[in-house]
Amino acid sequence: MLLHTINSSKSFPDEPTRQQKRDAKELMALLSRIYPCKECAEHFKEVLKANPVQAGSQAEFSQWLCYVHNVVNRSLGKTIFPCQRVNARWGKLDCPDRACDLEGSNDIMPNR
Repeated sequence: MLLHTINSSKSFPDEPTRQQKRDAKELMALLSRIYPCKECAEHFKEVLKANPVQAGSQAEFSQWLCYVHNVVNRSLGKTIFPCQRVNARWGKLDCPDRACDLEGSNDIMPNR
């Protein structure tokens, strides 16, 4: 939830600076090193290696976060969130009372 909130339209810009792009990449790298579960941290390092951070814009970073979150969810046997609805859930739309919560599927990339 924290990462999606950081990337909300109010926090990560549509046109990030070079430094903001580097910061997003470094944040992910740091998380992979300090995550309290060693096995989870190692898995996240593998996920990052296979899926380098994409932070060229708020929309790109948002979709990347959703995708890698789904990679982790799939490995844990959890529901896959539909990434086309990520802004409805995490930022651009006003969703009072969790009205944007959605049931996902097991398809990690339903539109591809």
